[in-house]
Amino acid sequence: MSIPIIPTGPQPNFFDQIGGHETFVRLVDTFYRGVADDSVLRPMYPEEDLGPAKERLTLFLEQYWGGPTTYSEQRGHPRLRMRHNPFTVNPDARDRWLAHMRSAVDELGLPPLQDETLWNYLERAAFAMVNTFEE
Repeated sequence: MSIPIIPTGPQPNFFDQIGGHETFVRLVDTFYRGVADDSVLRPMYPEEDLGPAKERLTLFLEQYWGGPTTYSEQRGHPRLRMRHNPFTVNPDARDRWLAHMRSAVDELGLPPLQDETLWNYLERAAFAMVNTFEE
C-alpha cells in the first residue's frame, strides 16, 4: 500500500498554472482582434486605439486569477456592472463577446480543466453584464 504524496508549501494559483502574464496577453490580443471588426462591440470602445482597453482587460483578468494586483492599484475596485452600465449590453452583445472570447480561449490550447475553469468564469461574467434586453 502506497501512501499518497500530499504537496506541501504554496501551490501554483490559476494565473501561474496557465502561463501567467504571457497567456493573458495572448488571450486578450486574440479577443480584441475579433472585437475590432465587430459592428456591435467595436462602438462600445470610444478610444481609436484598442490598446488601453486591452491593457485594462489583461490587468483585470490577471488580478482575478491570482496575478499582480496592478488593476486595483491603478483603477480601484473593478465594479464590473457599474463600468459596463453606460453601454448597451444586450443578449446580442453578450453573445458576440462570448464568441470572440471563445475563439481566444480555444487558441490558448489550455488543458481541459483550466479551459473549463476559465470559460465558466467568462461565461458567468458575460451573462452578469447584460443590462438591457432592448436592441
